[in-house]
Formats: sequence, C-alpha cells, structure tokens
Amino acid sequence: MAAVKLAFTWLGVRKTLAPEQRTTAARAFHADRELLSASKLILDTKNPAYRAVAAVRSEASTYWRNVTLPFPEAGIRLLAQNSLGLFANTMQTYRERLQQAARELAAQYDTIKSEAQRRLGSFYNASDYPTTLDGLFDLEVSYPTIEPPKSLMALHPDVYQAERARVRERFESAVELAEQAFATELQRLTAHLAERLTGLHDGQPKVFRDSAVENLREFFERFRRLNIRSSPELDALVEQAQQTINGIEPQTLRDSNRLRQMVARDFEQIQASVGELLVDRPRRNILRRGNVGGAV
Repeated sequence: MAAVKLAFTWLGVRKTLAPEQRTTAARAFHADRELLSASKLILDTKNPAYRAVAAVRSEASTYWRNVTLPFPEAGIRLLAQNSLGLFANTMQTYRERLQQAARELAAQYDTIKSEAQRRLGSFYNASDYPTTLDGLFDLEVSYPTIEPPKSLMALHPDVYQAERARVRERFESAVELAEQAFATELQRLTAHLAERLTGLHDGQPKVFRDSAVENLREFFERFRRLNIRSSPELDALVEQAQQTINGIEPQTLRDSNRLRQMVARDFEQIQASVGELLVDRPRRNILRRGNVGGAV
C-alpha cells in the first residue's frame, strides 16, 4: 500500500462579523455583544456556479475515500500500489474539472458580489472579497513517505528500530480501522435492507428503492478490491451476505413476500454476527516482525 493525501485550496465563504456589526446584531436581540458569536455568508452557496465547484470537490473526496483504506494519521489514507496510475489520472481529471468550474464561477464573480451586497446590506464589506478568484480553488494529491528513512539506520540504529516499530503499529492500527469500517458498513447496509423488507407502513410492506440493493453490491465490489484478508470471520460474513442477495433483482423482492422474509431473516442474522464481531474483535498482528518496508 502507498500513502496518499488529498488537500484542497478553497475560498472561505464565511466571515466573522466585525465588532460593530456584532453590536448591531446584538442590539436587535437586546443581547450582550461579548456573549455573541456571529458570521455571515459572503457568497451564495446555492448559486449554481458555486454549487458546480463544490460538487467536484465532493466527488473527488468521495472517490479518494472509496478507493483507499483508512490510516491512523489525519488526512492520510492507504492506496494499493497497483492502483496508483489509475488514481493519479482520475485525480488529474477532477483537478481539471475543478479548475474549469472555478473559471465559470469567476466569470460570474462580479454579479455574485453585487447580489451579496444587496442581500447583506450594511453587513457587506468589500474587503471580504479577493480581487480575483485565480488560484483559490484547487486540489493537490501527494504521496507522503510514512516508513523510516534508510539513512537513519546508519546514523542511529536504535532510533531506526524504534521508528520501524512505530510504523508497524500504525499499519496494524490501519488494518483494524479497515476491518471496523467494512464491518460497520456491512452492518448498516444489511440492517437497512432488512428493515425495509420486514417493516410495514399503514399495514402495507414498506417501499424500498433499488439503491438499497445496489449499495450492497457496490459494497461487495469495494470490499473485494480493497480487502486485505485479515479477518476470516468478516470475509465469511460478506460472502454470506453476497450469496443471500446474489441474482435477486429489487423488483423480485417487491413481488415475493416469501423471498422478502427469507432475505430479511438472513440479513438480520448477519447483522447480529457483525455486531458481535465489532464488540469482541481481537487485535490482530498482521505484519510479520521485521517486515514493514512501507507495505502491508
């Protein structure tokens, strides 16, 4: 696995009210200004041009999370090394889309500022707005090194060994985080579908969307692609869930009450088993001693 970090450059759209503006706001509520915290939106986040920029950021973040595993260090996740090329190309596409959306937002910037001035009234402050949006919306992907540098071994062997042990512990924690994330998602998805299959609304079976089944299938695919085979119990439960729903279309579930009950019963059992796994999950020493090298 390779460490990968995703960072965004982003224009803040909220500003704290100036002291005199906070006084005005406090006066309207007969409140003490010193006990108030207030802010204003300097850009309309519902503006279609801004929403287009925000949508690209959301898509890029979701993709990053979906193709990586968690790592116990803020902002870093783990990516399979054989996926590096595809990941880099995809993120470059997101970056180009983000920059294009930012250019379209910039083309409307003067109009957006005029609308903000009208809506904010006396709270409008021209100094809140940069003269240009150039460079204020961007994304950057980096691949930080998380294993100890080899040079440290020659300089100070004891420190190097201590760093190796620290990295080993982090990867073991990453394995546990991955197991927990997969187990929690499996429990949530099976519980949701079981509830929709057995619940009643006004005496009639509850309606469920096709996405309740499709989300499960997407989970199976992601689990197959990212699973590091560290928990035979979790592997078995995922396989059981996949076999339960395999070949069954959402409409078939709607049409057959007997099938609904069978699938719901199996999912309720899987949900309970996953719950036990989460509560009583043994710590697993996945990495063999002396085999860190930046890879799981």
